[in-house]
Amino acid sequence: MVEKAYKFRFYPTPEQENLLRRTLGCVRLVYNKALAARTQAWYEQKERVSYKQTSAMLTNWKQQEDLDFLTQVSCVPLQQGLRHLQTAFTNFFSGRAKYPNFKKKRNGGSSEFTKSAFKWRNGQIYLAKCAEPLPIRWSRQLPQDCAPSTITVKLDPSGRWSVSLRVNDTRDLKLKPTKKLLGIDLGITSLVATSDGEKVANPKNLSKLHKKLRLAQKSLSRKTKGSNNYQKARLKVARIHAKIKDSRFDYTHKLTTQLIRENQTIVVEDLAVKNMVKNHKLARAISDANWGELVRQLEYKAEWYGRELIKVDRYFPSSKRCSNCGHIVEKLPLNIREWDCPECGSHHDRDINASINILAAGLAVSVCGATVRPSESKSRQAGAKKQKAPISDVRESRAVS
Repeated sequence: MVEKAYKFRFYPTPEQENLLRRTLGCVRLVYNKALAARTQAWYEQKERVSYKQTSAMLTNWKQQEDLDFLTQVSCVPLQQGLRHLQTAFTNFFSGRAKYPNFKKKRNGGSSEFTKSAFKWRNGQIYLAKCAEPLPIRWSRQLPQDCAPSTITVKLDPSGRWSVSLRVNDTRDLKLKPTKKLLGIDLGITSLVATSDGEKVANPKNLSKLHKKLRLAQKSLSRKTKGSNNYQKARLKVARIHAKIKDSRFDYTHKLTTQLIRENQTIVVEDLAVKNMVKNHKLARAISDANWGELVRQLEYKAEWYGRELIKVDRYFPSSKRCSNCGHIVEKLPLNIREWDCPECGSHHDRDINASINILAAGLAVSVCGATVRPSESKSRQAGAKKQKAPISDVRESRAVS
């Protein structure tokens, strides 16, 4: 059984839009008030406020005269907003995320409805306090005999409404096994270079609309904040951003689906994208390449369809190592795209050579559980002694596989 979310566009009636906008506003207000209360309690009394305490605060807020409008919307999205805040704090204290931020109206917003706040009847969705079903554009069908367990309604900054239906898919989605293995090197000039010697071009979605986006942002900066012209200009900028995002995600989904269908094992580098974008000269290009999302999609699609995804240590010198003899050059600047090995004389394309080394290293990790650091290799078993991992062993394991 696989948990999936199906996202659809919908176009609410004026009554539905009024109710949904009020719901989003109440969710945002409750979230921000709870965040402010938890922050204040920590700075003043050094106390941590729990979800249970914020839930009691919500009950008191509903009883206040100036906040009685909170009772006019469904209570489920408000409680779900508090749960999301608790998750944000859990991630913060675990070191997985930064401190939670306040929600802003200009970012749109979202509200989550559980089973008690909506009805699934004859293939239509009826939200709480809404008499008519949501006019959803069903671009694809849900799996047979699958009913949504949770519904999330979202309004993006460009003014588009969408709904995500979370379902449990009981179908067997595993593909027929194949013997093809593939190593992937992610780049900017070429988005993907494979160990088969192929390169996939980088669409550079931001570059295509960068001039149009720059002019729209320049026009927005001239407007008076809060005016009608400012809102029109802000909406224009948001729509350009939405177009860039849609084209980027569409290309990434098509590419990852093709890679998963054609290969049984895929090896990629475990890149630290958050650290790489700190380089201001390459930050825009790296963000536009969408490396993190590409690897994330490969990971969950491999689990869905019965494929294997192997991640290689980010410090493995895939570009500087000769895939023929194993010699590692001392320096290899980014502007050098082709080079000759000083030991064996082999001519290498930088990206293709890196993908071949990534595949070999990934197979070594899969077979013997070794690391691929240039200076050491250790077993996954606790207490194993450190030993050097020669490139010949890596090539042998690749040949056996």
